[in-house]
Amino acid sequence: MRDVQRQFRMAIQSERPVVVCRLVETRGSTPQKPGATMLVFADGDQAGTLGGGCVEAEVRREALRILSQQSPELLTFQLDSDYGWDDGLICGGRMKVLLDPVGDDARARTYYEQLFVTAEQGGTEAIRIDGGSHELRLFDAAAEPVGALRIVADADEQTIVAGIEPLDCRPRPRIENGYAYLPYPPRCRLIIVGGGHVGKAVAALAQDADFDVVVCDDRGEYLTADRFPGEIERVAGKLDVTLPQLDIDARVFCLIVTRGHNHDEEALSRLIDRGAAYVGMIGSRRKIRLIYDDLREQGVSDDSLAAVFAPVGIDIGSQTVAEIAISIVAQLISVRNLGAARTRELADLKLSHGPA
Repeated sequence: MRDVQRQFRMAIQSERPVVVCRLVETRGSTPQKPGATMLVFADGDQAGTLGGGCVEAEVRREALRILSQQSPELLTFQLDSDYGWDDGLICGGRMKVLLDPVGDDARARTYYEQLFVTAEQGGTEAIRIDGGSHELRLFDAAAEPVGALRIVADADEQTIVAGIEPLDCRPRPRIENGYAYLPYPPRCRLIIVGGGHVGKAVAALAQDADFDVVVCDDRGEYLTADRFPGEIERVAGKLDVTLPQLDIDARVFCLIVTRGHNHDEEALSRLIDRGAAYVGMIGSRRKIRLIYDDLREQGVSDDSLAAVFAPVGIDIGSQTVAEIAISIVAQLISVRNLGAARTRELADLKLSHGPA
């Protein structure tokens, strides 16, 4: 979404015509789910994706047609053999895509700017898919209206608002009363303490999984742009100084993967009981037990220690750094999407039944 937002803003600044193509409804097997966004420019260039070879080429062709007529259309694509020519892939599902040309219409530009901001901060979009108005409404995390486009007279805003689900349960897109509801839960922040091999591998995967990543280490030479490229925030300094200064709330995930026992204990003592959605620590069960014993002596409660995910990660028999990183990010996603309690239940269920 961020790359799409960046390219959209560049198009606006350069007055470059663009069609915003958004997946609003799916049935069956499809390469992407509702909310996926792709930009198509007059020269055929694109940003973002709707899933690749199954249907993307046809959406691009239709977008170029719509760009010339400057009126939105809601198109349905049945993903059968007609859309398998690129790579032989036949998905078999159905996709509804709203193609919305944005040229010199200031109202449309303003709406989509607000949409991308809301997608970062959290909110819900309601898109009318019945009738020909293609009405768009945008609501913030508190279900207050923050933007609208092509409003029609017969629309009942109270009914639309009643269909908005709380974002804290990370609702899925759905159709209700002729509207497609696209929820945008606020982005979560991942603080990785330790810039070594595991921290580096987790940071790359977590970025792809839509976490805002911060990496902390007392060794500045480990926090280079080459090791942590892109929009990863890098914080160098002693952990007892830097970690207390970090803002932590219920949308923050904390992962401790430092180079040694003492640094792990220091980090955990600075991050526990601060209201994070997740605190996880790598290490053997013996090391974890020793750290917990020390923290108990410092007054940390058993309940607080029990809330820490340690050893960290989902048990997939990880051996390599890449496998360890995958198991950790899988656990982060599980806690973000299902909650900490459900993630623990699933882990306990796997242990009780043994390997599948």
